[in-house]
Amino acid sequence: MITTEMLTGRSTEHLAPLSGNHRLQPAAVVAFLAMQQAAQVAGFDLQPASTFRDFARQLAIWNGKFCGERPVFDKVGQPIDVTLLSTAERCEAILRWSALPGASRHHWGSDLDVYDPSLLPEGQKLQLEPWEYEQGGNFHPLDQWLTAHMAEFGFYRPFSTAGNGVAVEPWHLSYRPLARKAEHLLTPARLLLAWQNQKVAGAEWLERHLPSIFSRFIRREEKD
Repeated sequence: MITTEMLTGRSTEHLAPLSGNHRLQPAAVVAFLAMQQAAQVAGFDLQPASTFRDFARQLAIWNGKFCGERPVFDKVGQPIDVTLLSTAERCEAILRWSALPGASRHHWGSDLDVYDPSLLPEGQKLQLEPWEYEQGGNFHPLDQWLTAHMAEFGFYRPFSTAGNGVAVEPWHLSYRPLARKAEHLLTPARLLLAWQNQKVAGAEWLERHLPSIFSRFIRREEKD
């Protein structure tokens, strides 16, 4: 059973080590390692770029972007000055690329960002931007392999289409058996509980619009 604390990134009791500092739920670790081995046979060095992220880290990212201390991008990936925006506009802009603290799928231990370091040109750093996974991008061959095979290991892309909410993230994979459960368990009430005694920038506006935010940015269930 995953608790509210686990859902919102305030507990690590549900996690097991993957590699380095990366952690996922045990079942997701097993599934990812199996997929990683299959990718290796196909000629890819499939590696995690990001796995579990706790509440404090997500809070720092959110507040830093809201205050203009971290970069914020528009829908086509161009930087914008959030200090010129209203609270509503700031929140909408940040939500396109970053989750609310307590609402990140990276809290669950079911989700991770992936790449292949061997496909990076010498001296070039990982950006985790859509162009890297598109035709002509560094990771396009890996992207094609994942599209063809990730479902065999229980993974899918929750952000495969932009719709009217979050941007496309071809690097972000969810382990279906765990992620679907977490999607249903995370509610506005549980999120607000995680925000108690925390300074979440824009909280007054966010709390008034949580139902819409959940619909557009948080509930990204796979369509059968």
